[in-house]
Amino acid sequence: MTAPDSLPLHALTGENLASASPDLLRTMIKTFADALMSAEADTLCGAEYGQASDERVNSRNGYRPREWDTRAGTVELAVPKLRKGSYFPTWLLERRRRAEQALISVVATACLLGVSTRRVEKLAESLGVTQLSKSQVSSMARHLDEQVAAFRNRPLDAGPYTFVWLDALTQKVREGGRIVNVHALVATGVNADGHREILGIDVASSEDGAGWLAFLRSLTARGLAGVQLVVSDAHAGLAEAIGAALPGASWQRCRTHYSRNLATQVPKAAQPWVATLLRTVFEQPDAEAVHTQMTHVLDTLEAKFPKAAAHLDAARHDLLAFTAYPHETWRQICSNNPQERLNKEIRRRTDAVGISPDRAAVIRLVGAVLAEQNDEWTEARRYMSRELLAKARLHPIESENDEPAVPAQLTA
Repeated sequence: MTAPDSLPLHALTGENLASASPDLLRTMIKTFADALMSAEADTLCGAEYGQASDERVNSRNGYRPREWDTRAGTVELAVPKLRKGSYFPTWLLERRRRAEQALISVVATACLLGVSTRRVEKLAESLGVTQLSKSQVSSMARHLDEQVAAFRNRPLDAGPYTFVWLDALTQKVREGGRIVNVHALVATGVNADGHREILGIDVASSEDGAGWLAFLRSLTARGLAGVQLVVSDAHAGLAEAIGAALPGASWQRCRTHYSRNLATQVPKAAQPWVATLLRTVFEQPDAEAVHTQMTHVLDTLEAKFPKAAAHLDAARHDLLAFTAYPHETWRQICSNNPQERLNKEIRRRTDAVGISPDRAAVIRLVGAVLAEQNDEWTEARRYMSRELLAKARLHPIESENDEPAVPAQLTA
């Protein structure tokens, strides 16, 4: 038996690093960082350390110790000093800010999750970071606030936004010595390039028309325009707010929210069956088939659950507003609601908090989640092609069914 010609060095290195102690990782990071800084200092001097050369323009003058907080712990760097001028590795460290960007996110997120300063310091110590002061923690949180503010106030210049989704998520906050419910209002749209885009976020005391109207007007002030269809739940006063802030836009009732509303009208054992029955309406190949299937669903419900049938009949017009648009367009709208998936991601983060200390904390956390998601959407594939958007922006199609296909435009 002969020995193999080569060893899987890459695999062995990966296994050793995975099982390495934090001390070993910190030593490796220090070695690499010191070597890179030394090479850069040699370049500025015109010659290597200790080498006599006619091209030398400067020389070393010892080292300056500098602590660098990383995810592997605090690393003691040796920053080279020069006899003439100064050297600072801006590519590695930020002036007057020791913490690595990734660590800033970790500590700031801990603050957002309601973790006390004392516990944040213990968290940092567990990461191997030493001497993390309260002022540093506050500075990290402010850094995140600035990013969220810039995201919330950016101009909406990628329009027209043909389709817009609106929703509100209930959050608990402390106000006036008691715990109250507030509502995080979130708007999502499809821009002219076909990508999903998060338009804005705000916090209101309730989901009444005044809160929605103020939110929508803030979006239009930032550039929201060209909206033809708004998809949302039947929040109180929302339809009127849409008519006032977005004249000419139609309203489509969110089928996901309505399915939950309809389920409350039947016994629990029948809820899955009713949800499946309603889903068949949105799986039809054209507008005429949609209206025909809706009639069939109403007749089926009337035979078993008259109360549910009456509830669905009252919401029929709002649920079928999408049939005014080309088939390929509304199939995409009905089958892939970006707002519902976004809500799950927000809930995943906010549920860990439970009760936020104030409204600013809600905006900070939800805004950071939305900004992160918006970046991912920007780099992802288009939600809708430009061709489909162009068709949707044309005049709505006319239905061959006797039911009106074009939804009535909302008025203030």
